[in-house]
Amino acid sequence: MNAVVYQGPHDVAVEEVDEPEIQHPNDVLVDITTTAICGSDLHMYEGRTAADPGIVFGHENMGIISEVGDAVTSLEEGDRVVMPFNVACGFCQNCENGYTGFCTNVNPGFAGGAYGYVAMGPYKGGQAEKLRVPYADFNALKLPEGDEHEDAFSLLADIFPTGWHGTRLANLQPGESIAIYGAGPVGLMAAYSAKIQGASEIYVVDRVPSRLELAEDHCDAYAINFEEGDPVEQIVEKHGDEVDKGVDAVGYQAIDPETDPGDDAYDPARENPAVVLNQLIQTVRPTGEIGVPGLYVPSDPGAPDEMAAQGRLGIDFGKLFEKGQKFGTGQCNVKEYNRQLRDMIIEGRADPSWVVSHRVDLEKAPEMYQKFDEREEGVTKVLLEP
Repeated sequence: MNAVVYQGPHDVAVEEVDEPEIQHPNDVLVDITTTAICGSDLHMYEGRTAADPGIVFGHENMGIISEVGDAVTSLEEGDRVVMPFNVACGFCQNCENGYTGFCTNVNPGFAGGAYGYVAMGPYKGGQAEKLRVPYADFNALKLPEGDEHEDAFSLLADIFPTGWHGTRLANLQPGESIAIYGAGPVGLMAAYSAKIQGASEIYVVDRVPSRLELAEDHCDAYAINFEEGDPVEQIVEKHGDEVDKGVDAVGYQAIDPETDPGDDAYDPARENPAVVLNQLIQTVRPTGEIGVPGLYVPSDPGAPDEMAAQGRLGIDFGKLFEKGQKFGTGQCNVKEYNRQLRDMIIEGRADPSWVVSHRVDLEKAPEMYQKFDEREEGVTKVLLEP
């Protein structure tokens, strides 16, 4: 079968690989109908992780079940399903407590597993024609038959729940104001989630005009371009004070607005891994809460300095303490939210598909990785169709 295979930094290719097989009675095999490129994939694509060549990418996957293991009881051939990017067992202590992003059974020595991602276990990704899903009764979410809401449902694998998770880590309440740093797919979904949850004012910070326009048009957000002035000052001036809550949807590759953009606004030399966290500390009011779904790593080969290379950041902890703020961190436990978000899509209460900018054949994956990595104008969320 064809699959997107990592070759090395800034290099992926669609290659012929072995088809997956049932390895355990709890497995199912899925014929992939839609898979997606994620901002987290770019960390591997850019060589900013310990990923070795040969990894099949893809942790946002949906499709039709084509084969069912003997022990699977709630699924059958022909079912349409979407899989959380988390691979989870369902019965360890963390899974029982709802922390499926931190399962302790699926990836020995590490809390959490995922499809097609470095250090997240032996699970091949779904940017391919087929995917093996372990612990399938627990991991596969059944969808209505047919192809309705295909784009929206595909976002249940990661970015819609992860955006929602950012607001829940911040404990957003109806009527509160919130600032979201980052208008990539997760940041846009966080803003959309804040709108659905009744936020009074939503501020979205980025530098890509097309992404900021989406935040304005679909999330009723105030767009803050950090290249046009200090984002903290812009938000405080617009709001009249610090906001109630904040979300970091950027992560460790954040751009420092104080650096000179020069001819290349995405120059890695502009990175400051702690800048967004520190901006949020300034943006959010005393005793406010900050959700951090943006990815941070314990090591970064391409970090701008030695401390950041070890996953250590220069956070203004004294100011955080002084203001009595709280941080909520960690990857999304997708199963905590995906069933409810699915039902909201079915009933027309939510439709996140507006964030999708491209649906292309799997063969175009290398081209779209390059465009997404360069933050090309108009490229927000790319879906691949094997």
